[in-house]
Amino acid sequence: MNVRVALSMFLAWVIPGAGHLFLGRRGRALIFFAVVTLLFVIGISIDGGLYTFASSRGSWLKLLASLASMGSGLLYFVATRLGMPGDVVSATFEYGLTFTLTAGLMNLLLVLDCYDISRGAKQ
Repeated sequence: MNVRVALSMFLAWVIPGAGHLFLGRRGRALIFFAVVTLLFVIGISIDGGLYTFASSRGSWLKLLASLASMGSGLLYFVATRLGMPGDVVSATFEYGLTFTLTAGLMNLLLVLDCYDISRGAKQ
């Protein structure tokens, strides 16, 4: 894997859309940044939570969910640093959790998209 491929994938993971911007796909970058960020912000704003490695001890499914949450990159780390774990007793907790998981998984798919574009396998 060359440096261009690795850098585009890293940028795509850290900031949604940054990898596409690095590869010269400005339109995609803007749309992907907006979609992932909006999903994440909606999830957090409706009391949704984030899976963390501390909460995943003893469960493979929770470990996978933690990796999915972490897929949103910098958004995940900022939210956990600010102490936004969500409110479990809130009626919208599960919906918000689903939004944050979807944002992370979407961003991981976009990392793979950057991989394909940077290798020339996709336009």
